[in-house]
Amino acid sequence: MIKFGPAGNCDDFYTQGFKSTVQAGKWLTDNGLNAYEYSFGRGILLSDEKAIEIGKEFKSRNIYVSLHAPYYINFANPSDEMVEKSYEYVINSLKKLKLLGGTHLVVHPASCGKMLREEAVELTKKRLLILKDKLIENQLDDMWICLETMGKYAQIGTYEEIIDFCTLYHHYVPTFDFGHINAITGGMLKTEDDYEKIIKLAIEKLGHEKMKNLHIHFSKIEYSSKGEIKHLTFDDNIYGPEFLPLAKVLKKYNLQPFIICESKGTQTKDAVIMKEIYNSVN
Repeated sequence: MIKFGPAGNCDDFYTQGFKSTVQAGKWLTDNGLNAYEYSFGRGILLSDEKAIEIGKEFKSRNIYVSLHAPYYINFANPSDEMVEKSYEYVINSLKKLKLLGGTHLVVHPASCGKMLREEAVELTKKRLLILKDKLIENQLDDMWICLETMGKYAQIGTYEEIIDFCTLYHHYVPTFDFGHINAITGGMLKTEDDYEKIIKLAIEKLGHEKMKNLHIHFSKIEYSSKGEIKHLTFDDNIYGPEFLPLAKVLKKYNLQPFIICESKGTQTKDAVIMKEIYNSVN
């Protein structure tokens, strides 16, 4: 089953009187959505008790939950001591994700810092192999680590790099953030062929079975020569990208991923629009 939903709670959620993510289950059901991404971007602040409560509510409504790990993760950090914190962020996020009832953890892989990009990429690969061993040691190797494509040139995570990272371990799978991809390529995502190039390469390198666990972020994003500036809403007619060509490719390759909308403040409304577009494609 394909899954559509928002990243976090939109502005309307709060203006209509809802206050807690526990209530997001009803909100999503009322909007015809079946997915939700909870964020630990600024830190792991969710208690075990609240995670269990949210998980039970979402499960009762057949809503699939994914989780975004802290933004501080950097597997290209030159300090082995500092990178231990990145491993801990992943491990601790996965433990909370289990309580939420989910299996997909979105992770920003790395930043270049002062290193050459090639050096940072190779160091990231080395650390991802170490992470694999830690996942196995902690009996968390039944979870999916969804490595995200990034939107700025100083970050590691072009779609080619992410696909390559995901060959390192069978539980590494891409989070294709198509807004990021569009931003870092100066607006290259326009046609069905543009999206198909990415999806086809991923299937060739990772296999169709693995790609059934694909995770997607979608939003329109303003960008400059340095890449991503800020997230927009679907009302934008300047920066893009558009969802319809991607919907056609997903149908063509029979992929049914998580599709999480990251529009600024209108993520629920725009997730509904994506679902309607997808369902309109033959």
